[in-house]
Amino acid sequence: MGATTKDLLFVPLGGAGEIGMNLNLYGYGTGDDRQWLMVDLGITFGDDRTPGIDVLMPDPAFIEERRDRLAGLVLTHAHEDHIGAVPYLWDRLQCPVYGTPFTLSVLRRKLAEEGMDGIIPLRQVPLSGHFQVGPFDLEMVTLTHSIPEPNAIVIRTEAGLVFHTGDWKLDPRPVIGPHAEEDTLRALGDEGVHAIVCDSTNVFEEGSSGSESDLLAGLTDAVAGCKRRVAVGCFASNVGRLETIAAAAAANDRSVVLAGRSLWRMYEAALENGYLTEVPTFLDESAAADIPDENLLIICTGSQGEPRAALSRIAEGEHPRIRLDGGDTVIFSSRVIPGNELAIGRIHNLLVRRGVRIITQDDSFVHVSGHPARDEMATMYRLVRPRICVPVHGEARHLAEHARLATACGVTQTVLVENGSVVRLGPGDAEIVGEAPVGRLAVEGNRLVPLGGTVSQSRGKALFGGSAMVTVVIDAAGRLLAEPQVSVVGLLEEHEEEPLAVVRAEVRAALAALRADKVGDDEAVRELVRVAVRRGFRKSIGKKPVTQIHLVRL
Repeated sequence: MGATTKDLLFVPLGGAGEIGMNLNLYGYGTGDDRQWLMVDLGITFGDDRTPGIDVLMPDPAFIEERRDRLAGLVLTHAHEDHIGAVPYLWDRLQCPVYGTPFTLSVLRRKLAEEGMDGIIPLRQVPLSGHFQVGPFDLEMVTLTHSIPEPNAIVIRTEAGLVFHTGDWKLDPRPVIGPHAEEDTLRALGDEGVHAIVCDSTNVFEEGSSGSESDLLAGLTDAVAGCKRRVAVGCFASNVGRLETIAAAAAANDRSVVLAGRSLWRMYEAALENGYLTEVPTFLDESAAADIPDENLLIICTGSQGEPRAALSRIAEGEHPRIRLDGGDTVIFSSRVIPGNELAIGRIHNLLVRRGVRIITQDDSFVHVSGHPARDEMATMYRLVRPRICVPVHGEARHLAEHARLATACGVTQTVLVENGSVVRLGPGDAEIVGEAPVGRLAVEGNRLVPLGGTVSQSRGKALFGGSAMVTVVIDAAGRLLAEPQVSVVGLLEEHEEEPLAVVRAEVRAALAALRADKVGDDEAVRELVRVAVRRGFRKSIGKKPVTQIHLVRL
């Protein structure tokens, strides 16, 4: 390859080797003249491995260093794992943001909540729109998914045509929005797709994912079998599911209450773009108490066990306006996202203790996925006929299986990537040519901190080992002038004194043995006392807490 030949790079910083937190980069050009395009900028959520942290996102340091050559950010659709990081990270990127009408409606509401209304240059692209961002000739291709206006993105450069699918499925009868543009997909295959960067979420699922339209009968029957109040937990962004649930409720003479702020945000964005306009107006939570039990259906956020969502508060008996108890039913019209099993199980147990009956997709036909199963993936490959496949949006096992499927569908080359892989897509064969720095940022109060940094590490240690603060008062010769004062969090039961006596004894012994050449060294004294405190707790209760020493010298 000559020094001046322009090539096309693909660099995932999030969403490769994991499900969620998507951040994809395409770079076209050479050297310092290379221009960059970002596709999606999403978040994921914390779990028991990240105590005190609810929201995580990719560290954009690699592209932040090149932001003067970042031509724009294109959003494929409005799910949190594709747009959720925009309010947090845009000031580090300072580029225009492109999306279709519904996606930008959802984003504007998120930005307004963060006080960023009108700050970010938002560029609306029509469905099936064709537009230019820097050297990238782009085209939106409408697909189907569990949210309105899911788009694949065609990226054309002289290095070849890349088809970036985003999240998708091939629903033959979508409830909301148009069908997937299969004629466009076929035309792209005729034009020649050099590479596809494709969703891997459901690669282990045989057959097809099913149509949202087919779900109506299942939900209607499930609701018909309920005698008292019914709550349905679903993803707030699944606007098509809101319409399906509303129709099932109407068939059973039930009024529908929306419980959860995110549901109302999505409902408003849907109405703004002409969706759900023929559905009877949803009712506010305050109306629930005035509707007879047998005529009430509540759509709730929190199907994944989110602790502050409506369904969690209802299960705990802490919701101010909605109560469920014996004889009521909760239908979980959603899949279990890997990693959420414990949180969802907790909600199930809380509901069962209240006498609530639970229906899941294992019991009745109450959910279809928004991602393609194997038959749909094979259809996609038959339509677009790419030469190269780069699986993304999946864990390592998903990506490897996707590569095998692509090969069986006639794809010449597959490239397995992980976050940080620098892939030269073209011209010619694809190859991994480098590695970009990657990491995660965590929302900590009103700031972002690196996951694995001091804050998250010390919090994790304190969670498992507790913490201790010890104040020692010494004179210039290093002699104790008062008993060491010990304060602890998460270590001792109330009035448990014996371990503290052991710790104080260890501190006294350590200071008594202080070397003469260390008497005037405050840092050395602090470290000596810190080690003594941890030794005392290890002897007395078998724990080594995070320990801080407050040294006072008189």
